[in-house]
Amino acid sequence: MNFPFFIARRYLFSKKSTHAINVISGISVIGVAVATMALVVTLSVFNGFHDLVASFFTDFDPQLKVVPAEGKTVAADDPILAQIKQLPQIDVATESVEDMALAIYKGRQAMVVVKGVEDNFEQLTHISDILLGDGEFGLHAANMDYGILGIRLAEILGTGYTYDEPLHIYAPRREGQFDISNPEDAFEEDELYSPGVLFNVKQSKYDKNYILTSIGFARRIFGQQGMLSSLELRLKPGSNFDGVKTEIKKICGDKYVVKDRFEQQDDTFKIMKIEKLIAYIFLTFILMVACFNIIGSLSMLIIDKKDDVVTLRNLGASDKQIIRIFLFEGRLISAIGAILGISLGLFLCWAQQRFGIVALGSSSGSFIINAYPVSVHPEDIILVFFTVLLVGFLSVWYPVNYFAKRLLNA
Repeated sequence: MNFPFFIARRYLFSKKSTHAINVISGISVIGVAVATMALVVTLSVFNGFHDLVASFFTDFDPQLKVVPAEGKTVAADDPILAQIKQLPQIDVATESVEDMALAIYKGRQAMVVVKGVEDNFEQLTHISDILLGDGEFGLHAANMDYGILGIRLAEILGTGYTYDEPLHIYAPRREGQFDISNPEDAFEEDELYSPGVLFNVKQSKYDKNYILTSIGFARRIFGQQGMLSSLELRLKPGSNFDGVKTEIKKICGDKYVVKDRFEQQDDTFKIMKIEKLIAYIFLTFILMVACFNIIGSLSMLIIDKKDDVVTLRNLGASDKQIIRIFLFEGRLISAIGAILGISLGLFLCWAQQRFGIVALGSSSGSFIINAYPVSVHPEDIILVFFTVLLVGFLSVWYPVNYFAKRLLNA
């Protein structure tokens, strides 16, 4: 057995001549455990919000989205896109045209994003799960084009779930000449009708700005006949997602960019990652403060065991081994605190998941969920454990070397 580790373990659990050393050692373990628990719980809450937001986007965003590397649109009959559609792992492929327009309804107006898709968009996403109203999903019927609005956009325009008058859409004319004395001549104008439903993604980006309609309407009003803004894909169940994404990237080369759901919402998830990183750094500083208790405990232990140090030196122990005894003592305190803190943190996360102990608000229905979401990721637990060990080791290394050398040279 490692000699310094054996002595350090005996010192940790044995009774000291001064009872205060045992108390301070216990406080040190508790301090490290509490800081560790805070790290586990906080990171898990950030993971919970991350997964919650991701679940909202899955109802509207495709699994994979192929967009032009340059410009807004490309030809829909591009051989590269045709090759992607023919991949055996592709279950659903939908062409999309998306751009800004002006929507007017009974005198109210709003700048909107008109997203035109093919009829199989319902198979591509979970759009049916987020529809509200008495109607059903539909993009067109006969010579009428339907427009499915986000729920907050419907509030802004005052349409309700079913608007009884056509919704007028205006988009800048891209080609040809127009009469400057007649500003309306510079815009393409068309009408959308209500299918009796709205969508509710529970994300302001979509609910406040988007209108979902047929790709034919979007191509017509934006002057993009034979073009598309993106090719949206859904894979067959059981497909190797990363492998298929890599294969599509090779096919696309530099002409297209392939985005998964997280990359499609890169701005949102990047902010959440930064917030999580800042929380981790902040709590690590708190952990460092908690480790100062370990320094006090070890300093008193070194003084308490000065007679033992003389005995160990007489028995042949080197100065380096004696210093390592107290370093191991600090590491043991950190390790025990880390294990206790992680265990307590995991228990609190389980209790929050099971019982929703900490609520988001006092009134039911005020929020999307009633309690703080929690999701434990194994990589975070490993990160927390090694962070505690590293911070504990670094915080005691210099003080132990300093006090031990002074004792040995006395």
